[in-house]
Amino acid sequence: MTTHATFKDDDFQFGLETTLGSAYRGDADVGEVLATAGRISNGDANSWVTEWTATADATRAAAEAAVTAGRHVSAWSAYRRAATYYNTALYLITSSSEAERSLDLWRTHRACWDRAVDLWPTPAERLAIPYEGTTLPAYLFRAPDAQPGEPRPLVVLNNGSDGATSGMWTAGGAAAVERGYHWMTFDGPGQQAALFEQGIPFRHDWEAVLTPVLDALLTRPEVDPERLALIGISQAGYWVPRALAFEHRFAAAVADPGVVDVSTSWIDPLPGPLRKELAAGKRDAFDRNMHLGERLSHKTRALLDFRGAPYAIPGDSRYDLYQAVMRYRLGDEVDRIDTPLLITNPEAEQFWPGQSQQLYDRLPGEKQLVSFSAHEGASHHCEPLGRALRDERVFDWLDTYIG
Repeated sequence: MTTHATFKDDDFQFGLETTLGSAYRGDADVGEVLATAGRISNGDANSWVTEWTATADATRAAAEAAVTAGRHVSAWSAYRRAATYYNTALYLITSSSEAERSLDLWRTHRACWDRAVDLWPTPAERLAIPYEGTTLPAYLFRAPDAQPGEPRPLVVLNNGSDGATSGMWTAGGAAAVERGYHWMTFDGPGQQAALFEQGIPFRHDWEAVLTPVLDALLTRPEVDPERLALIGISQAGYWVPRALAFEHRFAAAVADPGVVDVSTSWIDPLPGPLRKELAAGKRDAFDRNMHLGERLSHKTRALLDFRGAPYAIPGDSRYDLYQAVMRYRLGDEVDRIDTPLLITNPEAEQFWPGQSQQLYDRLPGEKQLVSFSAHEGASHHCEPLGRALRDERVFDWLDTYIG
């Protein structure tokens, strides 16, 4: 439990914690975050979107002024913060009256991130990963002290269901460069630009994504094929183990947290009768009762629309959506994982409680479970307020395999 909660609404509080934790790596500023939060009414999504967008607009304006004045260090900082604040506004936009602004706001967020990439102190390179007749956007960042083409260990940051690509700097990119590693991140199916601009939906068989990413990376001279690491964030705590059952070229990997069944975060909150209808395959009854509940609760409908969009299920059947999500479960393929795997286990995990331990228990090979507690200030999903502690524990473990 958070010691000093600003919001009574759990979604608002978690969104605030995630943004506040970004300050550790300069992707936010504590004063800007707290001042913005102070102007937001608890549970009022319109207030949330308005205030975070206002802070983002002001920060972006400061970045543009800094560019005009030739102050690139200041511009780099401000563009990164602006990207974070726009993404924070997007976090609850489907619950507001401005859901139709989602694409425009995301594009503004992405433009800030791309401007920051152009200003990075160490040159960052945009990649296009070949994928099933198209390409996936990616970013490769060289270690600050490495020469062009110099082989170094590489850390791949695999994003989750709705996290911003810009957030991967805080999620492990900064920790990688501090240790002299290269790092990269990409937008996979259903994620960020692949979803918003290309319309590519999620898929459960992530090996079909991660293997092309790795194939593309291994053509590059700066990538040491013997020292490759992978970190899966949030829902990638499912995707990474799934892919590792088929892709064995990583020296080590991390699941933050471990996820064996994505669908529990969807099914467990349902009332008992709805769970029974879903389990019994009563499609019409389930859809009828779900739609009735959504008419009575705008928040419920907004949440399902937001979470369901990357699955791209045709029509408006919630039964079909839930059936699609239930494919995102680890089965016997776990027995094939031979990559050393670290699994984070944060106290008060909101979305997949207990699943880090379940994944750990099922893994046949080298593994480690690392806990994070409220006493340490590092509880909750992906340890949003324990970034320093998380980086230390995760990268100290990775260093033994790729350092």
